[in-house]
Amino acid sequence: MPTVLANGVRLYYETHGTGAPLLLIAGLGVGSWIWYKQIPAFSPHFHTIVFDNRGIGASELGEAPFTMRTLAEDAAALLGALGIKRAHILGASMGGFIAQELALMYPALVERLVLVCTSFGGPNHIPASPEIVHAFLSPEGLNTEERVRAGLPIAVTPRFLAEHPDEVEDLVRRRLAHPVSEPTFLAQIQAVMAFDVEDRVPALQAPTLVITGDADLLIPPENSQNLAARIPNARLHIVEGAGHAVFIEQADAFNRAVLEFLGVTA
Repeated sequence: MPTVLANGVRLYYETHGTGAPLLLIAGLGVGSWIWYKQIPAFSPHFHTIVFDNRGIGASELGEAPFTMRTLAEDAAALLGALGIKRAHILGASMGGFIAQELALMYPALVERLVLVCTSFGGPNHIPASPEIVHAFLSPEGLNTEERVRAGLPIAVTPRFLAEHPDEVEDLVRRRLAHPVSEPTFLAQIQAVMAFDVEDRVPALQAPTLVITGDADLLIPPENSQNLAARIPNARLHIVEGAGHAVFIEQADAFNRAVLEFLGVTA
């Protein structure tokens, strides 16, 4: 089980493939396992690195509470420990928060930036409905099958649930195999609620792709539109028929868009 000491905590990571480095950053309550549809697509072209954020999976929690800057420092330290001086960075949801902080704090480290189903946070973030926010952020039944299944309509569309029962069951199994501690979950929520880089994102220097599903209930797609409008020369890509977990629900379309942005031609 590969781990590395990064920013004072031991982080679990995996590397796949060769080529230019590509770091994938997971969102709230999930870890490196979430990229099971991206690793096979990206690793033939890139040195693909996935890891568990602090407190997730096999990574140490360290001191809590923490901030998005802390998590960005973790990611930067991980790349440094692996001897990587520059990489493509992709972050989804909370991972997109981390990716923004990483690119703002360490611009020389970022070649290209992909921000997935995410937001710049702060008072101008467009929230989900109160019912969805409560269901997603409540720690009640955190690692139970009932909670996981109840959260599926927040992550993917009704059509995906109806038409892909085998994939849905596989996703449930994967989530249940990777429980999340309540202290980590609550610390991540606290960091999410404090996140606000709206005034800073115009300083982003890396070429940026902002990508979202058009049916995202958790971070409504208007957030991606607003984010792309604030980042100089950012490209916005909206995937039709996809919810918050666009990289799972419409993995082929998502992967093609990312690979094209990163310069891989069919």
